[in-house]
Amino acid sequence: MITDPNTTPGNTPLHPDDAAGMIPNLAVRRELDQWERQNILKAQKWAFSSRVMRNRDPLDEIYLRELHRKMFDQTWNWAGKYRVWDGINIGCPFAQIQERIGVLLGDAKYWIQHGSFPIDEIGVRFHHRLVWTIHAFPNGNGRHSRLLANIVVVKHGRPRFTWGRTNLGSEGPARAAYFKALHALDENDNNIQSLLEFARS
Repeated sequence: MITDPNTTPGNTPLHPDDAAGMIPNLAVRRELDQWERQNILKAQKWAFSSRVMRNRDPLDEIYLRELHRKMFDQTWNWAGKYRVWDGINIGCPFAQIQERIGVLLGDAKYWIQHGSFPIDEIGVRFHHRLVWTIHAFPNGNGRHSRLLANIVVVKHGRPRFTWGRTNLGSEGPARAAYFKALHALDENDNNIQSLLEFARS
């Protein structure tokens, strides 16, 4: 059994209790990556189905958790549940997750309703705050927030983001550029351009 799958630098280490929540009995990281990929593909098919796109609001807290659950429900027994521990270098204290999620969803709805930013910028800002400022789940925050940002922009008539057209879970130039863009926006709310460009690269 893999004790901590998040071995790539920059990934948040799993709490031992969360690492013990792996459903399949896998021995190596490569097997876990493939298992998670299949789980996520099923979630994408669900999320982009015409019925779900038409009838569900991605800026709803229940939907947000349901999407994470569908992405990882064959992989982790805590899929769709917020983390219950601190000790990471990004994200808010776990006791604030629920409140901050509510504020973010309210902000995003306001931005869309009032045209505060172009829809691409809304998707990118939403993604940044969800993955970087809140970091709600024990694992899968980047993949979940990127997929959710894609759903938001598609629902409002834009194509999906491409996010560097590569696997951002692996080390390389694209991952470095992505983290640099996240850092830049974290340091200054006006530093949106590099993350916007990366999302469409």
